This record gives sequence, C-alpha cells and structure tokens, in this order.
Amino acid sequence: MNMRKRIVVLTGAGISAESGIPTFRDADGLWEGHDVMEVATPEGWRKNPALVLDFYNQRRKAALQVEPNAGHRALVDLENHYEVIIITQNVDNLHERAGSSQIIHLHGSLFESRSISDESLVYNIDGWELKLGDLCEKGAQLRPNIVWFGEMVPMMEVAQREAAQADIFMVVGTSLQVYPAAGLLYDVPPGIPIYIIDPSIPDYQSQPNIIAIAEPASIGVPKLVKQLTEV
Repeated sequence: MNMRKRIVVLTGAGISAESGIPTFRDADGLWEGHDVMEVATPEGWRKNPALVLDFYNQRRKAALQVEPNAGHRALVDLENHYEVIIITQNVDNLHERAGSSQIIHLHGSLFESRSISDESLVYNIDGWELKLGDLCEKGAQLRPNIVWFGEMVPMMEVAQREAAQADIFMVVGTSLQVYPAAGLLYDVPPGIPIYIIDPSIPDYQSQPNIIAIAEPASIGVPKLVKQLTEV
C-alpha cells in the first residue's frame, strides 16, 4: 500500500468565529474595544504590560467557554484516511480540543507563555490567568506566547516546507489577506488541488487548480471531507 496522501490545511479566524470566538478585528479596526497597537505589539507590551496581560487573560477565558465545531471535528475525521497537517493562524486551542494530531500555530498559542529574556522558555498556561510577577525559571517576566505585529513568524519556514509537500491543500475560514500566511498558496506544488472554504472567496479564478466552496467552515469542511473520503 502507498504511503498516505498528505493534506495540508491552512485555517483562519472564520473557523473559530463559528465556535463563538470573535474574529480578529472589527470593521472599525478595534480588537475587543482596544487599539491593536496597544495590545498586540512589542511597543504596547513595553508601555503597559498589565493591560496586555489582562487583554489576553480575557481572550483565554472566553476561549475556554466555547467548543470545537463541525469544521474542526471534520478535520479530525480526515485523519482516518490521510496524513493531515493543520497550519493555523488562530491562537486558540480548538483544533487540539477537537483531536487533531499535527498542528502548527503560525501566530503562537493563547495557552502558552514565554520568557521575555529567553524565547526558548515556553510554558503551558493552566486555566486562564497570566499575571505580572509570573516569572520564568531565570526570573524574567512571562508574556503571552503570541506573535505580535512587528515580530518574526518563527514557524513560517516549517509551514512553507509542509505546503511544498502537500498532495492536497485546503484553506478554511481565512480571507487570505494576512501575510506571510497567505503566501503559503505559492509554496504549494503546481497543479495540486487547492480547496478554499469560506463564505467570501477571494478572486483566484485564473488558477484552474483552485476549487472554491463558498460555505462557512462548519458546513463546507464536512462536505469536502465526505467527498475526499468516499473516493
């Protein structure tokens, strides 16, 4: 028997929004009432770390109150037939809670902290609170292990390698406006089928290998998984 085909899935805010996690920014550019520069940049952290910690504590608390949806669960079912690698722009843990086994978090994880003095010191956060005075083993303050605006995306090269080895590529719940993640489409080998599942499909009509499914994740992903597993 041949090795299993590899499906690489890029997921964005849309799949989490269906579980009740608000998408990244409102139309007015505010994130949960805050200027993004205040709560999601190194400058914001230096200026007011207590505000930043509280902001992410509230996001974490909210994320613990929601459940994975049919879109998350269908991606787990896909593992019965394919090797599935999920590259997510989301910082929540809904893919983990649904049961997916291979997840790359491009923008970090809401449920991890890391040392401000040594990026390699990363810790799981139990519960939802991270406070001023919570220190790493070297005595430095812990911050959310989130990739903020203006910071490098350390997992990008890993994601690019995965995309380059895909037999099938899926894009779920993202408008493909956020770079560098949106650029992963260009790492996919020529001619490989690319399925885009989102109510708002970007205009990629010129590429014959792109199949658009204009549905929310909770409907479109189970539909496509059924199609891919009945072959």
